[in-house]
Amino acid sequence: MTFFRFLIWFALVALLITSALGVVYSKYQSRLLFFEIQQQKSYLDKQAIEWGQLQLEITTLTSENRVEIEAIESLGLIFPRRKKIIYLKHDEK
Repeated sequence: MTFFRFLIWFALVALLITSALGVVYSKYQSRLLFFEIQQQKSYLDKQAIEWGQLQLEITTLTSENRVEIEAIESLGLIFPRRKKIIYLKHDEK
């Protein structure tokens, strides 16, 4: 009877240790996944910020007066006075 008790006791202790190791491993995996989720959220936030900046840049570059601003700032061009403007008419024949 003692050997049978010892065998049951040994099986219960082995089961307890296996269960404890399973809990520790599960907690470790959970923390790894949580860390990875946080990294992905951070990456997503950075991508969202970059997307917004690109949208703003597209809006700026496609504005109607962009050519005018570039001509003034980069080339130093100015608008002529109204009296100096000459309109040409093209007749199609």
